[in-house]
Amino acid sequence: MTETAAEAWKHWSDGRAATVSSPHGQLALTGTHWLEPEPAAVPGLPGLWWSDTEGVRLRATAQDGIVLDGRGSPETPVEGEVLLRPDTDPAADTAVLGDLRLVPIEREGEIALRVFDPDAPARLAFAGISAYPYSPEWAVPAVFTPFEADRPLVVPNADGRERPLNVTGRITFTLAGEHHTLTVSRSGAGLSGVIADATSGKDTYRFRFITLPAPDADGRTVLDLNRAHLPPCAFADHFICPFPPPGNHFAIAVEAGEKHVLTR
Repeated sequence: MTETAAEAWKHWSDGRAATVSSPHGQLALTGTHWLEPEPAAVPGLPGLWWSDTEGVRLRATAQDGIVLDGRGSPETPVEGEVLLRPDTDPAADTAVLGDLRLVPIEREGEIALRVFDPDAPARLAFAGISAYPYSPEWAVPAVFTPFEADRPLVVPNADGRERPLNVTGRITFTLAGEHHTLTVSRSGAGLSGVIADATSGKDTYRFRFITLPAPDADGRTVLDLNRAHLPPCAFADHFICPFPPPGNHFAIAVEAGEKHVLTR
C-alpha cells in the first residue's frame, strides 16, 4: 500500500524526535569548547587539549580513560599525545569517555571540542516537538536557479558571532497566491535554507531550517513547509546556527512545520 503524504510526514516527525533525543543527539550537547594553540584543560574532562592546523590534540594518560572511537581496541585508552581530526575531515574522529562522546569540529579555521552527555538536563526533560498539523497546501512546486558561483553571505549566528553562510542559488515558488524567492545552499544532493516568518519568535522558534529534494535537470523541486524544522540551537545553546540571510523572511505566517521544543 502506498504511503500518503500525511503518513510520510508523521514518520518524518516521529523520526525527528527520536533523532534529537537519542543518547548523543542534539539534546545531549552540553558544551562547545573553542581550543587555543596552547595545551589547556577543558572543564569536566581529564587531559590537556589544544588545536593546530590538523585538528584537536590531546595529551592524556591511560588512567584518564579516554578512548578513540574506531581506532584500535575499544578497551585501550589514550596514552600520550594523539590527533583527533575534526568533522570537516573525511576521516573525522570522535573520542569516548564513559558515556560521554567528544566530537572535534572545525568552523572557518577555528577548532572546538563538543561534549555530548546522555544525562544532559535538556535531554532528560525532553517531552517532544510541537508542530502544526500536516496540511498539503504548504507543499508547493519550486524552481531552483543556481548562481554562477557559490556566494559566502556573512550572517549573524546564534552564538552572537557573524560567519559566512555559503549559498548556491535561489528557489522561486508561489504560496497563497503570492510569488516568493528564497536563497538556499547545497545540502548533499538536495538543498537547504534558513527562514523566518510572521510566526517566528512568537508561535514558533526564532527561525527554522528547510530542506528540499535534489532539483531535476530543469531545476524543479518541491518546497514542503510542513517539514520546516527547528535548528540545532533550539535544542542546545552550544550550537552555532546561522540566522536567515537577507530576503529569507516571509511577511506571512507560515503555520506549518515544527514550533518549539516541549519539556516535562
